[in-house]
Amino acid sequence: MKPAERISRLPHQLFAGLVRQVEEKRRQGIDVINLGQGNPDQPTPPHIVEALREAASNPLYQRYISFRGLPTLKEAVAEWYWKHHQVKLDPSREVAILIGSKIGLEEISLALVNPGDRVLAPDPGYPDYLSGVQLAGGQLVPWALTAERDFLPDLGAWPDNTRLAFLNYPNNPTGRLATETFLDAVIDQALRHHTVLAHDLAYGDIVFDGQKSISLLSRPGGIDAGIEFTTLSKSYNMAGWRIGFAAGNAEVISYLELLQDHLHCSQWGAVQEAARVALLGPDDSVVALRDTYQARRDAFVAAASKAGWDVPPSQGSIFVWCPVPARHSAMEWASRFLEESAVMAAPGTGFGAHGEGFVRVALTEPVPRLEAAARRMAAILG
Repeated sequence: MKPAERISRLPHQLFAGLVRQVEEKRRQGIDVINLGQGNPDQPTPPHIVEALREAASNPLYQRYISFRGLPTLKEAVAEWYWKHHQVKLDPSREVAILIGSKIGLEEISLALVNPGDRVLAPDPGYPDYLSGVQLAGGQLVPWALTAERDFLPDLGAWPDNTRLAFLNYPNNPTGRLATETFLDAVIDQALRHHTVLAHDLAYGDIVFDGQKSISLLSRPGGIDAGIEFTTLSKSYNMAGWRIGFAAGNAEVISYLELLQDHLHCSQWGAVQEAARVALLGPDDSVVALRDTYQARRDAFVAAASKAGWDVPPSQGSIFVWCPVPARHSAMEWASRFLEESAVMAAPGTGFGAHGEGFVRVALTEPVPRLEAAARRMAAILG
C-alpha cells in the first residue's frame, strides 16, 4: 500500500531516530549519556501534580469539555503574559490552547499555507517547522542562521509573497537570544510583506546570566504581525503532559482554533486545570530550574575548555551549540561520539544544512554526567 503524497513529503524525524539509537546501545549494556534529545529530566513541581490529582476526581473533567479549551486556562495565560511580558491579551479571542506547542507549530502551516506558498524557517531550526510546511504543501525557504550574524537571520533575505515566517528566541539549537531592535525590524518587515510571524517562545523562561527573553507580542505591532507559541514542557518540567498555548493576532488564532475543532477535542480538562495552577502559581520552581540549567551549562563548558575544546556558552534554552572540526561532517562526529565515547549528541545538520560544523548538546543530565560527556567528546575531537 502506498501512502498519501503528504506522508511521503515528511522529513526524517531526527529525534525518533536518536532515541532508537540510544535504546539499542542500552540493550547492549552500554551506559550511553544521552544528550541528543531535549527531554527535561527533573520532576514536575509537587503543587502542579497535586492539582492534577484533585482535578482528575472532578466529574466535569471526566467528560468532553469545550473543543477550544477551558476559559479559566485562557484567562491564566493572559495573566501570565501580563506578569511576565506586560502584554495585555483578550483571553477569549487572542489565546488558543494546544496539545503541546509542537502540534501548534505544525498546525499553523495547515491553517495558513496553501500549496506552493513560501514559508521562511530558521536553518538550523526546530525540525517540526518543516514538518508542518511539508504537510501543507508549502515551499520552504531556509533562513540561514550563522555565527557571523550572531545566529540572527538576514532580513534582506525575505522573498516577496512569503506567507509565513518562523522565529525562535531563545533559539533551539543555537542557544542565542534576539534583541528588541531585531524583533522590531522583523515586525516591520512582516507587516510590509503581509507575512504572518510565528514566534516559538518555548525556552522563554530558561535564560542565563541575568538576561531576559523578549516576547514578540511585547513589541510595537507584534500582535498585529502574528502569534507566539509557548509550552509548559520546559519551564515547569511538564513535557509528558502535552500542554501549551498560542497567543496573539485574533484572526490567526481563530483559524488555528477552527482547524483544531476538526482535528481533536482539546487536551484533558484535568491537565488544563493543572496548567492553570502552574501559570498562576509562584515562580520559585521556574527560577530554580533556570539556575540548574545555568550551572549545568557552566559545568559542561568549563570541562570542555579544560580538555582543550572551546565551546561558546549558550545565552538561553536547555542546549549548547558546540563547534566540531571540519575534517568530518556533523553527522560523522555525532556517530563517532556515540560509538567511541558512548555520548549521544544531535548532529547540527539534523536541524538544517547550516547546522554543519556543530553538534547540539542537551543539558538534561546532572553535572557529573555532563562533565564526563564533555571530557569524552573532547578526547574524540583530539
